Formats: sequence, C-alpha cells, structure tokens
Amino acid sequence: MRNIILFDKPDVRENLLPITFTRPISDIRIGITTIKEKWQRYFPEASFSYWTTEYLHPKFSTIATDDNYFIAANIIPDNEIVETIKNLQSGEWLTANNGWDNIAFRGRLYDFETQSSNKVTDYQHNLTSIKWLYDIFSLNDKILHDDFLAITSKKESQPLSDTNTIIGNRYFEDGTPKIFVEEGAIIEGAFLNVNNGPIYIGKDCEIMEGSCIRAPFAACEHSIVNMGSKIYGATTLGPYCKVGGELNNVVMIGYSNKGHDGFLGNAVIGEWCNLGAGCSASNLKNDYTEIKLWNYPAHRFLRTGLQFCGLIMGDHSKAGVNSIFNTATVIGVGVNIHGTGFPRNFVPSFSEGSSAGFTDVSLAKFFAVAERVMARRNVKLTDTDKQIFQNIFDIADNYK
Repeated sequence: MRNIILFDKPDVRENLLPITFTRPISDIRIGITTIKEKWQRYFPEASFSYWTTEYLHPKFSTIATDDNYFIAANIIPDNEIVETIKNLQSGEWLTANNGWDNIAFRGRLYDFETQSSNKVTDYQHNLTSIKWLYDIFSLNDKILHDDFLAITSKKESQPLSDTNTIIGNRYFEDGTPKIFVEEGAIIEGAFLNVNNGPIYIGKDCEIMEGSCIRAPFAACEHSIVNMGSKIYGATTLGPYCKVGGELNNVVMIGYSNKGHDGFLGNAVIGEWCNLGAGCSASNLKNDYTEIKLWNYPAHRFLRTGLQFCGLIMGDHSKAGVNSIFNTATVIGVGVNIHGTGFPRNFVPSFSEGSSAGFTDVSLAKFFAVAERVMARRNVKLTDTDKQIFQNIFDIADNYK
C-alpha cells in the first residue's frame, strides 16, 4: 500500500493566503472535490497525510514510512501525471519547467526535506496546478467537468422531476448524461441549462423553485439554492452552503452562506462565511483595466492579467446587510464587515469595521461567534482549531 504525503510548497501556500491560513493546499475545493479527494480517487488504497506549515500540524499531520510518495499539493491529477508518479524509483525526484519546479519525490522523509536524490526526471507533459488565488475560479470550469465525469462514471443518477425545465442536450456526445442527481436531493421547478457543461447535485441538496442554473455547476452535499436564484457557471457550492441572488463563477469551499439577493462573481469564499442580504461585490473595474490583487507575501497589490476578479474571503468572515465590495477585494480570516460604503481592497484578519475604519477583533470574541456559528451545523470548534487560530492571530500583524 502506497503512503502518499501531499506537500505544500511554501511560496505557493503564501500566494494562496488567506485561503491557506486555515488549511493545507490540498484541502482547497476546486471543481467538485478537494485536491486531496481527487488524488484519493486515483489511489483508493493509499494512505494520505500532509506536509504543511508547522502550526497546522496538530490537525493536518505528516505520517511517514520508509517509502513515501511526496506529491506537490497544488497539482491537479490526471492520468499522465499519476502514471508517471507510480513509476518513480526510490530516491527519484520529478520536476517540471526544466527542473525549476519540484512536483514529486519517492523516498524517506529525511531525503525529501534535505532534497537528496539518486535521479531527477523532468516532466514533459502539460500540468494543471493552482499557484494564485484566482486560479481557483479561473480553472474551475475544466476541473468541474473532469470531476463530474470521474464521480458519475458507472453510477446511476436519481430521476429528475418533470417540474424542471432542461435547456440544451441532456447528454454528451458519448451518451453520458449531463445532469447527475445524488440520493436525497430535491429539485423542483428549476431551469437547468446544460449547453456549456454538466450539472452535479449532491446528496441531500435542495434546488428551490424558480432557480435558473447555467452549467457547469456543482452543489455538494446538503447545499441549498434558494428560490429565484440566478447562477452562472462555472460555480461550485461546497457542502452545507446556502446561496441566493446572482452568482457567476464562484467557488465556495463549504459551510458558507450567501442566501439573499446581491451579486457575487469570479470569487472564492472560504468556510463559515456569511454574506448578508443585499451584499454585492464588483468583479470588473469601471475603466475595464487590468486587475491588481492583494498578495500576502509581497505586502502589496500585484498584477493578475485579469479583467474579472471579485471577492476573496478567508474562513469565518462575515459581511452585514447591504455590504458592498470593490473589484478584487481580499478579506482575511475572522473579519466582520458592516456599515455603508466600500471597505478598502484588503482587510487584514481579525478586523471589524467598515469604510469608516477598522478595529481589532479579540480572540475571545472571535471564538464566541465561531462556536455559535458552527454549532448550527452540529460542528464543534475544537481546542486544536483554537490553537490554529491563535497562531494565525499571532502572525496577523506580519501580513498587514
């Protein structure tokens, strides 16, 4: 049985903050599943663990043996890279970009950490990976399509109610259905447009009447789409999310809500977030110029090459009723936005306020709110979680 360790490259992890403040890279959701779950599909018999930043170790530990397969956690697996990794010899590194990018290694933990090797092989095929925050929504279309085919292969969908309206051909050219409904899901009176790809409805989801959904789209287990929602692809709702209003190319990692009217586009929302009624976030500048996005390690806004980029929100952040956000706003962990006007385009973790100004949020207040929010989903904020947030709190000033 293979022992696989998904390792975070420190520079990539830093570029993916604030989403990676609270999780390893491989626990980011993109497409339908997390990156780790994609690797588990290819290696169903393998044991998996993490190699990540030290303060996450109590929750995301490294379990090493004498023979391990280390795989860069930001890589999205496909048949080609999987077969190449399977064929690695002990002590062999797999690189990309003419040796500049380490992507896999087979051997002992000590040899991995010291970058010892018997052989280095450069990967010559195309490689899909996330390196920047905006990759999460930019690559979501292709990866969602790939996940859909993998997850639904050899499975039978639950029947779709006749109250729904299907727009477009319900089948791919090879006869594969474009709509898949898992057990316990409820969909009534919705408009489902599959001209641009598949629609996946997870276990015990509910799509309420009057909702208009354009593929590709995925709603993971226990997610809810409220009445009259307008959703454009490529959008992913992680487990236990609730949405309403208008969404376009949004990835919600899980346990977050945007349950009311308002617009959200080209966005990434972490876990345990809430966007109040009427909350909207711009994804396009008035002058149509290139977007710059806050980068944590650089401590400044960097060019993205994008024309569209919306809200990036770290875990446990909230926005009150009628909150508004400028194009490409980055919100850290544990932030509470309220009041009128646009807050600045970067709000550090554990802050509270509005366009008029911000104050620090104490850990005691943060824990009290987080415990109440998580209890509504029967999830407990553990002592391990608290220690992780304590560490994030302690280093927050380094990223302002």
